[in-house]
Amino acid sequence: MRRDHRDLHRYRLSADEIAEEVIPNIPGFITDLNIQAGEDPVAVREIAIPLIRELKASTTLGISVCLGTLPDRDYAALREAGADYYVIKVETGNAGHYREVESPGSLEERVAAIRHLAASGWNVSSGFVLGLPGQTDAILDETVALLESLPLAGCSVSPFIPGENTRFSGHPAAGLAAVLNVVAGLRLRMPSGIIPAVSAMSLAGEDGYAGALRAGANLATINLTPARARADYQIYRKDRHIMTAGRVLAEIEAAGCHPSATSMRDWLLHQTPQMPLACALHSGRG
Repeated sequence: MRRDHRDLHRYRLSADEIAEEVIPNIPGFITDLNIQAGEDPVAVREIAIPLIRELKASTTLGISVCLGTLPDRDYAALREAGADYYVIKVETGNAGHYREVESPGSLEERVAAIRHLAASGWNVSSGFVLGLPGQTDAILDETVALLESLPLAGCSVSPFIPGENTRFSGHPAAGLAAVLNVVAGLRLRMPSGIIPAVSAMSLAGEDGYAGALRAGANLATINLTPARARADYQIYRKDRHIMTAGRVLAEIEAAGCHPSATSMRDWLLHQTPQMPLACALHSGRG
């Protein structure tokens, strides 16, 4: 979905049409809603903030956002509207590698945003990609050390999945065993942290999503993007496995777990500060 991919249809859904379509159809077992978009300040001001206000007025859901690096005033406006959990990935903890894979802005800006958000009262989650082209064990260790130093309430690991129409389309995907090893390592170091089973787990290997839950992930995400817009929101690849409510419930059951009625917001209110993240997460990479 990078800026220079001109074949994609770019769009914005209005706050009203999202609210009208999503709010009445939210499954009863969902505790939190995540609002995610490209790095689009207009969408933040004109869509996300009004939508969050509507959600806070009409539901009891916890609200998280994944909207990229923004001006401080936009973070404050999102917080005032009612969001309290901000997802902002570093993807890699090496500044040169960050530039090489053309992540947004700079690693320094990303880290500064994480520290600012946490200091402003947000719960912050970050994360990285395992198997990213150019990643070495030294870079992976540097990434883990960076995450260890940050004030995080949660952390994710996503397996690298080669995207169509990108310069990395021919690079091999990350192996499932290595990804699950990292999930388990994160759980050992963050006993009460939020660790998601990302949808790409189902592309990394058979039983990947349920395997992530068994390895220690405690957040499952359901795709509520209106069906008419999903074709224009191509994460990973066109044939990705859309995690609908039915599929997520089946994966949770396959993992021997059951949905919790506690939102991330309420869970984190009662947790003690996290243990350090540092551990040899590259063990078993392949």
